[in-house]
Amino acid sequence: MPNATKPLEGEKILITGPTSQVALPLAGELAANNEVYGLARFSKDEDREKIEAIGVEPLKVDLAKDSFEDVPDDFTYVLNFAVVKTGDFDYDLAANAEGAGRLMAHCRKAKAFLHCSSGGVYEYAGHKPLKETDPLGDNHRSMFPTYSISKIAAETVVRFAARQWELPTTIARFSVPYGDNGGWPWFHLMMMQAGAPIDLHPESPNVYNPIHEDDYIAHVPRMLEIASVPATTVNWGGEPVSIEEWCEYLGELTGFEPSYKYTENTLGSLTLDLTRMHELVGETSVGWRDGIRRLVEALNPELLTTGGE
Repeated sequence: MPNATKPLEGEKILITGPTSQVALPLAGELAANNEVYGLARFSKDEDREKIEAIGVEPLKVDLAKDSFEDVPDDFTYVLNFAVVKTGDFDYDLAANAEGAGRLMAHCRKAKAFLHCSSGGVYEYAGHKPLKETDPLGDNHRSMFPTYSISKIAAETVVRFAARQWELPTTIARFSVPYGDNGGWPWFHLMMMQAGAPIDLHPESPNVYNPIHEDDYIAHVPRMLEIASVPATTVNWGGEPVSIEEWCEYLGELTGFEPSYKYTENTLGSLTLDLTRMHELVGETSVGWRDGIRRLVEALNPELLTTGGE
């Protein structure tokens, strides 16, 4: 078990994708004790206003094409949580892969760079828990045509940039992030409320490693500590649980009955082997039932019919 890591304080931090469901709570937490900048396209004024309200300085940049001339280059830490999945391969590869490399070149003086990748880089392997050394593949093609390929390309560019500029780097392959502002379980709740069937791969149960925002926020300082040249690659997730299990639990909480449609034209199980994460970073503390109950309490308390105990 790694030593406890203190929260970041007094640092100058750049976080990309700061308005996303995943990065927004992280940006807010970091802004409480650090000078934090958020880099995004900010195509909507409300997005800019949202991060300004939590104390984050917005930087309007399109990672696919814009220069970084107006972006400071003296950040102590850079957290790359941006992801673009328009379905246009040229644009998505430019934003996700080339953009990450150009950002690392610009911010090469940083102490460490955290690149948020995805478990979606792995080749589908049924219920086998996937290690960081397992084969990669076009996992998410059925739902997001450019996603897995862009993520794999981005990892390659990030590994190159870490060596080229001797920038200590961690590549963290995320599972299913969720929390008080949403995530995949919340989308399933909305489908259950609407009476819509939830797509499931026929090779059930459909198992993932959902990780609550409390845990991934707590892990970030340690993710930066383990950054290295060559880059450190590590899976990032919580305890394994199936879509079927969390939907049944959502049903217990709300009274809605989940219905399923089995199809191979959807994502199958993507279970991560977390041995390396537990050794290098630590374990998670929020159990999936507690996390999902908190999600419903935060977003749709009017739907709760039981305490879920």
